[in-house]
Amino acid sequence: MQDSLFPDAEPPADRPSKPPRKRSSAVLPAAPKPDHLALAAALPATLRFGTSSWFFPGWNGLVWDGEYEQARLSKEGLAAYAKHPLLRTVSLDRAFYRPLSAGQYAAYAAQVPDDFRFVVKAPSLIADASIRGDDGRSLNHNVLFLDADTALREFVRPALEGLSHKLGALVFQLSPLPGLMLATIGQQIEKLDRLLAALPDLRAVAPDAVVAVEVRDAEWLTPAFTAMLKQHGVSYCLGLHAKMPPIAEQLPILRALWPSPLVCRWNLHMKHGAFGYESAREEYAPFDRLVDPDPETRQQLARVIAGTAAHGVLAYVTLNNKAEGSAPLSIEALAQAVLDLRRP
Repeated sequence: MQDSLFPDAEPPADRPSKPPRKRSSAVLPAAPKPDHLALAAALPATLRFGTSSWFFPGWNGLVWDGEYEQARLSKEGLAAYAKHPLLRTVSLDRAFYRPLSAGQYAAYAAQVPDDFRFVVKAPSLIADASIRGDDGRSLNHNVLFLDADTALREFVRPALEGLSHKLGALVFQLSPLPGLMLATIGQQIEKLDRLLAALPDLRAVAPDAVVAVEVRDAEWLTPAFTAMLKQHGVSYCLGLHAKMPPIAEQLPILRALWPSPLVCRWNLHMKHGAFGYESAREEYAPFDRLVDPDPETRQQLARVIAGTAAHGVLAYVTLNNKAEGSAPLSIEALAQAVLDLRRP
C-alpha cells in the first residue's frame, strides 16, 4: 500500500555482524545529470512531473546517492527526491489509506523547495464506496462515500492548511463501484456533484491548486458527468490503468473540459490487467530499470502534455513504478518525448 506501510516505522538497527555504514545525517540525492538539467530547463514551468511516493531503495543512482533502507527513505527521503531536476511534484498516495493531519502535511511541505507542488489522493474514507478487508475485498457499504462534510474535515482543509501554496492537485480517485451502484450511476454523479459544490476556492491560498476526479469505472464517463465537472471547474484526471479505456477513448472528456488543467496518473502497465498491481510489483522490483517500455502509451501521453503545455495550462503528471518498471526512468523518457514534440 504505497508508503502507508512505513509512515511511523523506525529504521531497523544494523546487524551486529555488519559494521554500520557511515552516512551523513540526511538522505543524499544522486548527483544531477547534465542531460536532466538541460531537459528540465527546456520544459515549460507549468509542467510538473513526479512519481507515486518516493521510498524505493532501487532508485539508488537514479534519485539517491547510494543504498538506503526503505523505512528511512519513507521518513527522510523527500528532501533528496525534490532535488532531482525532473521531479517537481509527488503523489502522496499514503493519504488514500489513512487521512493525514494538517501537521503531517506541513511536515512534508517543510522538506521541499518553494516551487514544489504536491498531488494528494483523497482518503478511501470518502473515495471508496466499499469498506474493504486486508485482501481488498468489499466487506460492507461505506456510508461516508462522497460525503461532503467528511471530505472537507478529513481531506480538503487539512491539506490546504498544511501544504498551503505548495498544494498542487487534490485528486478524488474513486475506487471501482459495486454493481448495484454502477446500475444507478446517475445517482452517484448527483452525490459527487453535491460534494464538489461544497468545496472552497483553493486558489486564494494555493494559486496552483487543482481539484481533479479520477474514476475506475468507464460507466462514469457520461455527458452528465462531464457537464458536472465543467460546472464546478474541476479537472478530469486522466487515469492510465487497465480498468479504464485507453487514452484515445478518454480524450473527448479532456477536450470538453478544455482549458481545464491536466492531471494525469500513469498507474499500471496494461498487460497486468485491472488487478495486476501485485504481479507488476513482483516483476518490476527493485524498480531500477524499464522492464516493459510502452512507447505507444508514452507517445500518446506526450502529445496530450505537449498540447496542454503549449497553451501555458497547468499540468501535473505522476507515474507509478508499475507503468513500465521504474518511474524516474519513465519520467525521463516521457519528458524527452514531450520536448521532441515541442521542437520545430
